[in-house]
Order: sequence, then structure tokens, then C-alpha cells
Amino acid sequence: MASSFQHFSLLFFSLLFLSPSLGLAQTSFRPKGLLLPVRKDPSTLQYITQLNQRTPLVPLNLTLDLGGQFLWVDCDQGYSSATYRPARCGSASCSLGGSQACTTECYSAARPGCNNNTCGMLPYNPVIRTSTGGDLGSDVVSVQSTDGKNPGRVVSVPQLLFVCGSTSLLKGLAGGVKGMAGLGRTKISLPAQFSAAFSFPRKFAVCLSSSTRSSGVMFFGNGPYMLLPNIDASASLIYTPLIVNPVSTAGSYFPGEASSDYFIGVKSINISGKAVPNINASLLTIHQGNGGTKISTVTPYTVLETSIYKAVTVFFRAQLSGVPTVAAVAPFGLCFNSTNIGSTRVGPAVPSIDLVLQSESVYWRIFGANSMVQVSDEVLCLGFVDGGLNPRTSIVIGGYQIEDNLLQFDLAASRLGFSSSLLFRRTTCANFNFTSNA
Repeated sequence: MASSFQHFSLLFFSLLFLSPSLGLAQTSFRPKGLLLPVRKDPSTLQYITQLNQRTPLVPLNLTLDLGGQFLWVDCDQGYSSATYRPARCGSASCSLGGSQACTTECYSAARPGCNNNTCGMLPYNPVIRTSTGGDLGSDVVSVQSTDGKNPGRVVSVPQLLFVCGSTSLLKGLAGGVKGMAGLGRTKISLPAQFSAAFSFPRKFAVCLSSSTRSSGVMFFGNGPYMLLPNIDASASLIYTPLIVNPVSTAGSYFPGEASSDYFIGVKSINISGKAVPNINASLLTIHQGNGGTKISTVTPYTVLETSIYKAVTVFFRAQLSGVPTVAAVAPFGLCFNSTNIGSTRVGPAVPSIDLVLQSESVYWRIFGANSMVQVSDEVLCLGFVDGGLNPRTSIVIGGYQIEDNLLQFDLAASRLGFSSSLLFRRTTCANFNFTSNA
């Protein structure tokens, strides 16, 4: 069955071929925002988007990395483009990318990813926790504009900076994926470059679909973010400060780099409105780069440091004492007989979990749709994973917990706006209208 992602792709390419005026010469039209579809890969649980890059344009499937430093693409396999430009050592592009390395000599014929006198970067695959060396360059990228309600015309960024990675770095990524789309807190992430190219606000919003059959959506720029039936998902956001971790949390990085991940200040956790006891508060703050709470799109389920995990699962089990537990199903540690659990508009009828933020009155509420995973016909598991005793980050909020929630990252104000479950508002992240045109 054709998905909204496929409809979007057809629309995208028909616009490209029918509208010769939509190329690089386009200067009069300034989009209010940009739009990318995001689909969930059923086998890896990764979130996949598609960008069109190069001359002539090639559609690239990319794994979304919320905290990723930049766009990186495999350049080893047939990267061919008339508009690729390497970033020369000492150039403004290298400075913008924060490169502290220079490839003085490439020991093969010049090609994208192998040029003399090109600044070096460190592309990272967080799924397999591997980095390689890679060269910084630029090329044309085309992307669909939006007014927040409908898809608009296709626009181009003539020289979008990205990093050439190697084929080996694709290991662990979903089938057909050619790289990773980094949305992190850097000057050359996709949100930073898109807002600079079109002078719209330094904001972007992620709305991941819980369905593997229908696409979610990512918006670059300000709201509205309209979802069927005519609901502006940006209208009732709750805000919390984004926290800068001064030490990079990437697999490899240059000295002095801050983390490009998005951290928030979780102060405590409530279940059924009651504080979970025995949580070591010092783990919730960042000390020399360690601890704290970050949000990730490459971690499938929320990961908690062992002592936090034990406190949460013991307390959750006590609040759901009338429901029998069953044998755990990996990677989860607490599972229930689901025939004893009712259903609600916001998922299984289980105690809500609140991540309490800057004050007791500001919390991110996680309902059953985002806390419970149906692993078989009669088994529901709490969708949280034990992260071990000394993880780099104490709480990593994973993709499953943010599905059908709208998250707006306001980089200028350094704050996160979050909706909690859109199911409460009778809509989902799969409800953006990709098929109608403004």
C-alpha cells in the first residue's frame, strides 16, 4: 500500500521535473519553513528521512540523528556530482565546521571524499559507536518548503556543508540508508544551515510517527505545525530550558568541543503523581560531561542508569500491583500480562510517568502509548532499558517515548517546547498533509 512517504516522493519529483524555475536561480521566493518526511524502519526502529543532493539530484535515505553534528554521506560508492566542492584547509567553511585537521595529501585520484588540502572531520555512527576520518565539502541540496500547513515549492541550498564518510560507517544502519542527518547543536547541522540559508528563525520541530506504514514529519522554521484535522501542534507547547553539556558526547571529537546533543534538566521522576524514591539526584546533573538527561532519535527506547532503572521499575510495578507480571522479554526487564490491562485514548491504562523539569508544575508526562511496548498478543513490557552502572549519560530519552509527541527545538532561545502525547488532541504525527499543495 502506498504510504504518505511515497506520495510525498512522487510529489517531490513531479515538482522538480515540472518546474524548471525551482533550481539555483531562484532568488525571489523565500520560504517560511522547510519540510522533511520521517518514516520508521520496522527492522532497525531507526527514523529515516530523505534529502535530494548533488547535480544531477540524487534522493538519499538518511538515518535521523537528533544530536548528530552534521550531515554525513557515504562518498565511497559512486558519489558523482558537478557541484561538489571540497572545503579547503584554513577556509571559512572549515572554521564554521570546527575542523582542527587537514588532509594534506590524498593517495588516489581526486574525488568527493578524497582531495588534497581539505579539512578533516570525524563522522560518527552512534548505532555501532564508530567514527572514521572524513572530509568536509559542500553540494547542492533541494528540499520542500512549507507554510506549516501544506507542502510548498521545492527550494535549493546551493552549497550545503556535509562530510564524506566511508561505506564501512553505514554498518548497523537501515537498508538503503546512505548516511546520517545530523540535527545537533553545531553551526553546520541541518537546522543551522537551513535557517542561515533562508533567514528563518533558528527553530525546528520533530514529530515521529509510531506507525511503520505512515510517515511523521520534521519542520524547519517557526510554526504553525498543522496536523489533520486542522490542529496546530505548536499551539499548546510546554517549555523547558535546553542545557549545554560542555564536553562532547560524540564517539570522537576535537578538543574543547561542547556536546551537540540536546540535554534537558530532569529533576525527579513521578509515577501516578508520586515521587519515585531512591533516585540519586547527583546522576541527574552534568559533571564534567557525565550524567544528565538527553533526547535521542537513534536510541530506540529510553535508557536509564541502573540505580534509576531499578527505582523506576520497582515503583511502577507497585503502582500496577493488580496486574500479574510475566517473564521479561529482552531488552525490557518488566513485563505484564496485557489481558489484565485496559486501553485508553492515550494507550494502555497504566500509571503515567512524569519527568519533572525546572519545577514541580513543569513535567513531561509519558502515557501508556509511549511507556508500554506490545511484544506479543498477551504481553506488554515497560519500554525502558537498563543502561548499566556507569553510562556517559544517566537518562537517554529514546525514540519510542517521543513518538506522536511534537518537540520544538528553539536554538535562539535555547529551549525545548514539548506537547506530550498528541493522541490526547485526537491527532498523531502521521497526520501532516503531504499530498495537497498550497
